Amino acid sequence: MSYNYLVERTLLPEELVEQVLAGLGLNQRPEPTFEGLRKLYAAWCQKVPFDNVRKLIHVRAVNSGPLPGSTAADFLKGWLRFGAGGTCWAGAGAFHAMLATLGFQAVRGIGTMLAAPDLPPNHGTVAVNFDTDKYLVDCSILHGEPLLLRSDSQTSITHPACGVECSTREQRWHIHWRPLHRFDGFECRLERFDASGDEFNECHARTRGWSPFNYELTARINRGERVIGMSFGKEVSIEHDGSVTQRLISDAERKRVLIEEIGISEELVRLLPNDIPTPPPPGSRTAQFRDLLT
Repeated sequence: MSYNYLVERTLLPEELVEQVLAGLGLNQRPEPTFEGLRKLYAAWCQKVPFDNVRKLIHVRAVNSGPLPGSTAADFLKGWLRFGAGGTCWAGAGAFHAMLATLGFQAVRGIGTMLAAPDLPPNHGTVAVNFDTDKYLVDCSILHGEPLLLRSDSQTSITHPACGVECSTREQRWHIHWRPLHRFDGFECRLERFDASGDEFNECHARTRGWSPFNYELTARINRGERVIGMSFGKEVSIEHDGSVTQRLISDAERKRVLIEEIGISEELVRLLPNDIPTPPPPGSRTAQFRDLLT
């Protein structure tokens, strides 16, 4: 498996880095070692949600400004102020910047969430190089521990709630994981690890017109040995033993879960619009068929 690995250092202001480390509950600056990466990523998975709260507010208001989290500083300052995270491009970009500032050999990755056949690349991620080893630290899947990527054998994170399995097919890594709306899981195929900050920004900006995260609330975070969150109008929890609990919730309950369980500020949650059904992607067969009927 050959990739053109590009290490790009995007440094953050030291004051912001110290504020983020404090927010993560880390009272010592992590060294750029595997143990330092393990502690930093574990804290991120427990403290920084994958969610589309700020993005929903932004796109549904038809705000023409940059999408929330378009810069690492904006993502991190937004998390410190509101407790909200972001979607894949924003979260991975911010974590990459933190890692690079702390001295890790971090690289941005492009992947494809294989939620349906024939999808184009649609996922931003990040990995860290240690000599000949590469470890995935995905800020959307939140698998709790750095995942070793090897071309000659399968690897895994063996955790009942947030665990993942990695295998290699056709020269690419495939990560099997469990989203909160697909408990049997599906795969994320890792395409390459040579993306620049500009490419991440362009990919993020393209989601303004259509994205599954522009219409309905999604949130996911690790809490102790559980994964909790919301998806498609349901509160969902993957328990410590791998079992799943879910229930439909009202708008008032949705706000309570965001504030009390996930830790997003009431100030931001008050601005959150109601869910609307997600339309099919423009140009898809479903969209073409719908257009014929209207």
